Amino acid sequence: MVKKIQFTETVLRDGQQSQIATRMSTAQMLPIIKTMDEAGFHALEMWGGATFDSCLRFLNEDPWERLRLIRQEVKQTKLQMLLRGQNLLGYKNYADDVVKAFVEKSIANGIDIIRVFDALNDSRNLITAIEATKEAGGHCQAAISYTTSEIHTVDYFVDLAKELASLGADSLCIKDMAGVLLPETGFELVSRIKDAVTLPLEVHTHATSGIAEMTYLKVAEAGADIIDTAISSFSGGTSQPATEAMNFALENLGYDTGLKMDKVAEIAEYFNPLRDEFRNEGLLNPKVKDTEPKTLIYQVPGGMLSNLLSQLKEQGLADRYEEVLAEVPKVRADLGYPPLVTPLSQMVGTQALMNVISGERYKLVPSEIKDYVRGLYGRSPVAITPEIRQLIIGDEAVMTERPADFLAPQLPEFEKAIAQYAKTEEDVLSYALFPQQAKDFLGRKADKFYDVPVQNITVTLA
Repeated sequence: MVKKIQFTETVLRDGQQSQIATRMSTAQMLPIIKTMDEAGFHALEMWGGATFDSCLRFLNEDPWERLRLIRQEVKQTKLQMLLRGQNLLGYKNYADDVVKAFVEKSIANGIDIIRVFDALNDSRNLITAIEATKEAGGHCQAAISYTTSEIHTVDYFVDLAKELASLGADSLCIKDMAGVLLPETGFELVSRIKDAVTLPLEVHTHATSGIAEMTYLKVAEAGADIIDTAISSFSGGTSQPATEAMNFALENLGYDTGLKMDKVAEIAEYFNPLRDEFRNEGLLNPKVKDTEPKTLIYQVPGGMLSNLLSQLKEQGLADRYEEVLAEVPKVRADLGYPPLVTPLSQMVGTQALMNVISGERYKLVPSEIKDYVRGLYGRSPVAITPEIRQLIIGDEAVMTERPADFLAPQLPEFEKAIAQYAKTEEDVLSYALFPQQAKDFLGRKADKFYDVPVQNITVTLA
């Protein structure tokens, strides 16, 4: 019996997000899309994550138009996006009406597979997105945010997989955003999930710590159906393992991957000069190609490591980097072991930084951390102790219900706020997620003088 495994190509989303902060434009993507469609990938991950924000904020592009243009070119391969459950593509919970409308429009504009995850693995924050994806005729892939801690055992994740399957997921994904899934643990986790659940299982990891290829070989051996890789041009380091290398390795082990390597080679040849351009412009920092085994010690994603170092350098405190890194796992334990994925990775990192710089733990606390402790992001994996809660929010009450249950419908207010510039429901949804960036983008489109400041002209009468 031939062993099969498929590939999802990430260069259009996570590959470039991990290495060049999602600065690849639609125009840079389009010439190679037909070839990517013909290469035999299970899916092209090309939307969601930070692509939406980046299109509006940095590229002066309509993210919806990117989706439509790529959809026109792709006839055989599924298009996939990443969605943060009730957070959608932002950093806070949205009301159910916004989540439903966004999911419906994503599928209507061309998305086939929506990978949904919650930063806390609180399945209550996934229910609306899962139901909306199914109702709109899309494939919902529910993702487990993989992390390690005293409570994040294989049993914990197997139970979570069963729970996500019961909510109606069409497939499951082990999402290892920090690249900390060890090979033997990956083998056990995939084996046990495949025994417990009949759904297809995909594995996503990052090459940050240097173990990703070994992990992929072991999860393939355990029966994983799909793995995420990036074309070699934007692979390695904080991105995924290289598509070509993983294909050669797996084919050599007797797996049928379905990839057409002549097409894959064309894709690499196309992206190599683009990679070099980004490198020459300084957008591709050589550090993102580095291997960082400390990830396995501190459980900190590569992007978070570089972000912390950059913040410390700005304040002239780069020599305290190790001190901040050592504080991260302590803060994470205090906060109930949240997985370090957006937005929790940024929040935990900032709190660790503040603890070290102020010289007193929790003397300075960002509003987002207070909201997290109040329960506004969902349920922490482990209950936060009364002592830590008291330090951060005093005697304030903690929400125990699903946070979105307390949000009134929001679409009407968003429609009203952007009525001057919005022409479509997609425009309204862009505004809902990124108000200032979308308003500026839509304003520039509607009025060529939008960006021109008002001039104070003094007229002197002779």
